[in-house]
Amino acid sequence: MLSSILLDAVASGANVGIGYGIAGLGAGLAAVGAGIGIGRIGGSALESIARQPEAINDIRSNMILTAALVEGAAFFAMVIGLLVIFLK
Repeated sequence: MLSSILLDAVASGANVGIGYGIAGLGAGLAAVGAGIGIGRIGGSALESIARQPEAINDIRSNMILTAALVEGAAFFAMVIGLLVIFLK
């Protein structure tokens, strides 16, 4: 009887630890994904400007808008991951 109670306590503690790890991993992956996405957006914008310099203002405004959307989605994912860690 006591051994089953102890095993349940250990198993639930392990599940909580795994949940923290997965939440932290998710927040980290969101940050890495945002970095990769914004890097690709910037690189493509520079390449587009080099090919068509007269469209610099349109390309720049579209690049900033797209980077803000990517960053917003990544920020949302990181906040959710951190909320799972701190509110569990």
